[in-house]
Parts: sequence; structure tokens; C-alpha cells
Amino acid sequence: MSDQVVISPVVRQPRSYAWWNAVNAWLLLLPATVLLVAFTHYPILATIRHSFFIMRRNGTEVFVGLDSYRSMAADPIFWRALVNNFWFALGTIPTSIALALLMAMWVNRNMRGRGFLRLAYFTPTVLPMIAVANIWLFFYTPDYGLLDQLRGLIGFAGWNWLGDPSTVMSCLVVMVIWKEAGFFMIFYLAALQQLSPDLEEAAAVEGASRWYTFRRITFPLLMPTTLFVAINAVINSFKLVDHLVIMTKGGPNNASTLLLYYIYEVAFTFQDSAYAATLTVVLLVLLSTVALIKFGYLDRRIHYQ
Repeated sequence: MSDQVVISPVVRQPRSYAWWNAVNAWLLLLPATVLLVAFTHYPILATIRHSFFIMRRNGTEVFVGLDSYRSMAADPIFWRALVNNFWFALGTIPTSIALALLMAMWVNRNMRGRGFLRLAYFTPTVLPMIAVANIWLFFYTPDYGLLDQLRGLIGFAGWNWLGDPSTVMSCLVVMVIWKEAGFFMIFYLAALQQLSPDLEEAAAVEGASRWYTFRRITFPLLMPTTLFVAINAVINSFKLVDHLVIMTKGGPNNASTLLLYYIYEVAFTFQDSAYAATLTVVLLVLLSTVALIKFGYLDRRIHYQ
């Protein structure tokens, strides 16, 4: 008796059924699309358009082309804010990421008081921004602040930490690292708890040192988390405004002026919306470049599984 191969007929979905699935998918995406266009894409396009116009007192707009961009190129405060932002990002991003990784590895161990340590590291993240600024104002206040009281114990005179151009940026960098490291630690802690302990045990059996295990096994497996944290740190380094308003107002002599704070001053203090739009376009270009590097280059070189 010969074997008979039964071939089941190919079931094709009716064309109307596939079309209805496509309609359902677009309807599900519609609310998010409307919100994205209304609150992200349209404001970006409106800002780019506004950067080519100036507003007269009677409310009419006048096309000026690239005049605002030429003014920006000749504006020394803009270049000062851009350079300040570069140094601020360079000071906060690597240090906060390294500190977050160290804290995550520390509180991931089995030890007494681990829950308290996690809470202590994460607490700065949940504090309101104004409260954080006031806490650090207490540290940096000349003569009466905590730093000057400690310096006074060893015979040093008081120092105006936020009033000296050579120290004000470092003070802001320390404050931001203190606030952000605990937030980034949560992501590293979640990633570490997803790693299989078999990998470390196998490395220990082979005689690998703890540093070698971290460098060749643990850290490469944490690269997706590192990329995510780094992108967030870059964005945060361009978002600082409220602390500057409370602590320095960009001073002294624009030594602590960052790009977004300068946009805030131009738009709401000097009421120059066209120039503020021009500065905003520069900020958009910078952040878009970071996004393109992330999605177009870094994502292809990081293994997510």
C-alpha cells in the first residue's frame, strides 16, 4: 500500500479581510499620530518657519531670510552658551554613567541593608528640582554653606562658589551628577538582574579574575543599557534651565549660561521670539544629530540579545 501525501489547500484570506486589518491598525495608531503631529512635528515646523521672520509691534510678520542666523553667528553669548553646554555635557555624562554603573553593581550584591542603599541612591532623583537647587545652595553659600564650614575647620577662608567664573560650572556639574546617577542606576540594576549567574560562575571556574569577567562579559552585555542611558544623559545635559534660574541665572558673566537657558532668556526676558526660534533650531539640529547617530550607527553595532 503506497503512502499518500495529503496536501492541505492553501487558505487565502479574502482581500476585504486584509484591508479591514490594515484599517484597524491605522485606527489604533491614529490617536498617537495626532498627538505626535500636534505637539511635536507641527511645533518644530512652526519654529523653523518663525526663525525666518521677525514680528513687528503691530503683530505682522516680516520675512528676513537668514538675518537671524547671521546675528546668531555674531552673537558672543550664543557661542559662550554653546561652549559651556559642551563642557557641561562632557563633565556630567561620563561621570554620571560610571557612577551609576558602580552603584548598581554594589547594590546588586547580597548584603545587609541593600534596600536602604538602593533607596538612598535613588532619593535625589525623586526630589523636586527646586528642592535640589535649594539643597545645593546651602552647600555653596559663601561663609555659611557646608563647604565653607568644612574649609573653615582647616583654616581656609570662605569662597563664593557660584559667584566665581572658575568654579560655577563645576558646582553645577557636581549637582547634576548627584541627581542623575541614582536615576541611571535603576536601569543598570534592572539589566544586571537579567544576566544569567551561570556566566560568572563559568568564568570563575575557568580562573578569570573579577575585572576580566566584568570587562569581557558583564560590560558587553550591558551595552544596550549603556546606550540608552547615554542618550538620556545627552538629552538631559541640554535640558537644564530651572536650576540655573534659581542658582546662578547664567552668571557670573555668562559663565554658567547653557543653550536652553539662553533660549529661555531671549524668549521670555527679552521677548525676542524670532531669535529664540533661531536658537531653538540649533538645539533641534544638535539633538537630531545625536538621534541619527544612535539609530543609524550605534544600534547596528550593539547586540541586544
